[in-house]
Amino acid sequence: SVKVYSLDENVREIIYGDFFAVDFFGEMSLDGGPRSASAMTLEACTCAVLTRGELREHLAQEPDFTFTLVMRVVARARAATRIARNIALLDVYGRIADLLESRYGPAREGASVTLQSITHQDIANRVGSSREMVSRLLKDLAPADSLAMGVQRLDLLKKLPQRW
Repeated sequence: SVKVYSLDENVREIIYGDFFAVDFFGEMSLDGGPRSASAMTLEACTCAVLTRGELREHLAQEPDFTFTLVMRVVARARAATRIARNIALLDVYGRIADLLESRYGPAREGASVTLQSITHQDIANRVGSSREMVSRLLKDLAPADSLAMGVQRLDLLKKLPQRW
């Protein structure tokens, strides 16, 4: 897997997304503009790098891929719009709840959802908050029987409340 992210001058990080086997990233380079994000492997990966010419040739030979590429760009634009809307209109708790439920699905009655390999810092980097604020909110939710915390793990025990 690969994470795509940006850092500011204080080394604060925002994560734009994660990509997995047979996925692609870097499509924003198609316009020739400057790089707008960085990518880091999270586990061993094999990646292929295509030049603009190689991509144009592939698009000409595989017209169905053109539609796949356009649909993926649209999906990523929708995700970016959702993030911008959440940062502008939701408080930190609302952004955390949206992240957890949109990424992992809400817990259903009688069945919990386990989030493995996730840290408070990972959540903070995805919602534009501090790790301390995420820790405080998650700690407050535990006594409400909404979630249980473990080492790099969260168990969503039931649907998170709309407001906290």
